[in-house]
Amino acid sequence: MARTDGQNLTYRIVEALGVAIVSGAYSVKNPFPIEADLCKQYDASRSVLREAVKMLTAKGLLSARPRQGTWVQPEEHWNLLDPDVLRWLLERKIPFSVLREFAQVRLAVEPAAAALAAEVATQDAKRAIRAAIEQMAYADEEEDDLLASDIAFHIAVLRASGNRFFAQLSGVTETALRFSIRMQNRYKGVRRASVADHRRIADAILAGDAEAAREATRYLIQEALDLINKADTDTALEPRKSRGPR
Repeated sequence: MARTDGQNLTYRIVEALGVAIVSGAYSVKNPFPIEADLCKQYDASRSVLREAVKMLTAKGLLSARPRQGTWVQPEEHWNLLDPDVLRWLLERKIPFSVLREFAQVRLAVEPAAAALAAEVATQDAKRAIRAAIEQMAYADEEEDDLLASDIAFHIAVLRASGNRFFAQLSGVTETALRFSIRMQNRYKGVRRASVADHRRIADAILAGDAEAAREATRYLIQEALDLINKADTDTALEPRKSRGPR
């Protein structure tokens, strides 16, 4: 369904304000603007502006009360499982803490999802996993971008688990992996994921071997977490290296 002009403006305002909030443009020292000022800034009606504020409130970024105004919520209230909020955070200078914490979530969830997939995956789910791994292999052979097929593989595994809660993580997983995979490949000096490591997961799921699927997934994500930690440490040391001895 096509969005109306009002809907498009609402989403543009949500995007602009969301980025401004997570980047710290609004804070206790720089309060969130009043409604009239925002309407003027974005050339928007009050109804459009209020809808945007309502959407940001649902994401945990804002709180609003009649006659008390609107203010930015502390970061611990932000819904980090909302793909938009996570994307806005990751579009800033790479916050390794966010990537690390998400990798820790993956380490807790994805091995279990892979094991479940090995036990309960439907034929359609298995076809999706097989298609994703074959697309990864094709992209690798053709020296094409593996990012889309890599993400498709992990989402196919989550959905194949048959667990609706795991499947609900598909959106945020896609968002986080777009940044995490690029960062890892840049740091490793390559642009290709390990197709062999992913294929071990796929083969175990397709063979119905839950424990092998669990261990192969744990190995893959632990490797990613180790790389994130190393990149974070090395980046933190870079300014000291540039100064030289004192």
